[in-house]
Amino acid sequence: MLEPLKFKDILLERPLPRGFDVFCRPSHLAIITYAVEPKRLAHLIPTRFHLTIVSIEGRERALVSVVPFINEDFTIAAYPFPRLRMAQVNYRAYITDRTTGGRCAWFLETVLDSWSVIFPRHLWQLPWHKGVIEFDFDFDHGTGLYRRYAMRTKSERAAAAVELYQDQDDSVIPPGFPDRETALVYLSHPLCGYFRRRDGRLSRFSIWHPEIILREAKLKHASFAFLDGMNLVPEQEQQRPHSVILGPTSEFTIYLPPAVID
Repeated sequence: MLEPLKFKDILLERPLPRGFDVFCRPSHLAIITYAVEPKRLAHLIPTRFHLTIVSIEGRERALVSVVPFINEDFTIAAYPFPRLRMAQVNYRAYITDRTTGGRCAWFLETVLDSWSVIFPRHLWQLPWHKGVIEFDFDFDHGTGLYRRYAMRTKSERAAAAVELYQDQDDSVIPPGFPDRETALVYLSHPLCGYFRRRDGRLSRFSIWHPEIILREAKLKHASFAFLDGMNLVPEQEQQRPHSVILGPTSEFTIYLPPAVID
């Protein structure tokens, strides 16, 4: 079983942004997680890392998440700059760096609904792709819950459709974790991301954000072509997520450019 973790032990002071570092406010952020056989993911992860493994009903499982959100106030953090608004969907797995022992996210794919995708895609060779992403919400400001949360992506590589809802403020413990807070630390608070550049080289970036306030949600329907096409989560299994958490807003600082590791 994973060791319990507390936010108070891992929250950091925000490093001072400079250069190309970016500030943004992710809003309507959902983390839809699936527990899969480790062999489905292992061949995608460099040997420098090992997968985060949880035990569910006596079986080892790795975790992969779909993370849709809307970037609000996306701007260069250190200088006056136009503020952009764009929708984004990340596909990521959870890993540990054997070199540093740090908990990290491995980014499998990102779809961005903005012309600005040309900068991360071509300047830094990120595995990002252009898509059209539409959201539809029915958010109750009184309760802080979503009566309806829907996202649809039009993309050659990663077409997607998902609908979620919240009907009460549950505080469940996701399977395989010792407590709810540990699960939230693992699923919502990796501060380092790794990925394979489009030229095949390994690269990393870091982010900072405070604790994100997320509540449990329920899945009404999901269709993620990327997960199905990569043989990570067949569409039938996508209807049975490990966990779904959802929140209206946060703030991020992303430290750029990504560093090339090898």
